[in-house]
Amino acid sequence: MQSFIESANAIMWALPMVIIILAIGLYFTIRMGVPQLRLIGDMVGQLIHGGRTSAGISSFEAFAMALGGRIGVANIAGVAAAMFVGGPGALFWMWITAFLGAPVAVAESSLAQLYKHKVKGEFRGGPAFYILEGLGRNWRWLAVAYAAATVFATTITGPQIQANAVTAATAEAWGWDPLWVGLAMAAFFLVIVFGGMHRLGRTVGLIVPFMAGAYILVGLIVVFFNITHVPAMFQLIFTSAFALDSAYGGMMGAAIAWGIRRAVYSTEIGTGSGAQASAAANVTHPVKQGLAQGFSAYVDTLFVCTITGLMILATDSFNVMGPDGETPIVENLPGVEEGPAWTQTAIDSVIPTFGPSLVAVAVFLFAFTTLLSFDFYAVTNLAYLVKRKSTLKVLEAIAHIVLAGSMVFGATQKAGFAWAMADFGVGLYTWVNILALVLLSPVAIRLVKDYDRQKREGKDPVLDPKAIGVHNAHLWESLHGEFTRTGDADHAMNEVADSAPDTAAIAIVNKAQMDRGASRR
Repeated sequence: MQSFIESANAIMWALPMVIIILAIGLYFTIRMGVPQLRLIGDMVGQLIHGGRTSAGISSFEAFAMALGGRIGVANIAGVAAAMFVGGPGALFWMWITAFLGAPVAVAESSLAQLYKHKVKGEFRGGPAFYILEGLGRNWRWLAVAYAAATVFATTITGPQIQANAVTAATAEAWGWDPLWVGLAMAAFFLVIVFGGMHRLGRTVGLIVPFMAGAYILVGLIVVFFNITHVPAMFQLIFTSAFALDSAYGGMMGAAIAWGIRRAVYSTEIGTGSGAQASAAANVTHPVKQGLAQGFSAYVDTLFVCTITGLMILATDSFNVMGPDGETPIVENLPGVEEGPAWTQTAIDSVIPTFGPSLVAVAVFLFAFTTLLSFDFYAVTNLAYLVKRKSTLKVLEAIAHIVLAGSMVFGATQKAGFAWAMADFGVGLYTWVNILALVLLSPVAIRLVKDYDRQKREGKDPVLDPKAIGVHNAHLWESLHGEFTRTGDADHAMNEVADSAPDTAAIAIVNKAQMDRGASRR
């Protein structure tokens, strides 16, 4: 089983994936006018705007939910895994991926907002929805493929590495039994997810800022106490990224491949995952939430992943495997498996006896918020696949339970198997979303240009989908009509969010009217 998964991963995550992701990021960077720099003020400002309604969560809650999905074990265990195979230079390529990936996050989250639906009284959206609405019914098969792959990945393959990292960290810190830790996590998880989207949004919104801030603060303390090593550390990152350091000769390809691979898994850039949280937000223009999600890519990689890498490198708490995959070229921690233990060792070197406990708590919080986001993504895609409300309700409950069961299973597995499963699941739906982003790139670019135009005119941007040539965004048509009537964007958003019928029903009615018109002709 593991050999098959690893062979599939070698194909899905090969050079074409690396090239395509960087190329898409560069394309959006140029066509959108470098939004990751030009609009960074709007990215931050959007987090304090946009209130919740009964149908949607606030912009900040959607940002926190997506960030909760992004900030997971990849920020600790994933950085270590990338350095183990690709050397310190892998961190540099993670930075490049985050910079070029921010406009990709803007694009996919803006598209998710544009084509969102109202399902069971709540906003839902994401790649499956924007593939169908943006590309038309001839592409329904691609939308179904994305939705099915995402349900599989978020309920079965993805939760395993999250739980596995938690049990590895708690075993190292306190010697707790992995099975009991997995069971306890599963029980706590079920209590929250059966409370619905708003409870999930509130929980993640409370946990994410606290956990990210505390982790970064401790990391800065560790780096400060090793400040004399910092110049050499950065030199090592840059020289090994381009194989200029003799010790890392022949590893440039591995540094690029593993840096991008782990950055994609960590930030979810190009996967469409964060876009699903974005669709639930209550904003007056899709790009507003797109910018918020673009900023989350920065927070995830440039802050959290970077602080992990700097702690590990500043304290020499890392190993590097040679290109042959058998002989280590750096072995500062003999016998210590790549993962949370490296960060635990780094913190422990500055704050004795504190490292294992802190990392165990951090890994738990990082993993748990990711698991909550996974559940939201699974339910969102089930809502696309299943239209009958009674059936959907049953399947949502089953998804909650399957996800909890995957946590328990993954808690007792080897890290290598858990990582292979996680990469397999992410690879499946990432390839589907990449194709959709290429095909829908003109729409995403028009959205950003419309946002820029309204900002230049001194307006608070509100989308009129028909003005940019989009004729299948039913909720946004209702919103713009309400805004035109009242002249109050926030009031319009709340009115439409709370009163609009499910857009799936609107689509059915519109189709019936068209069919009747065609029959008369």
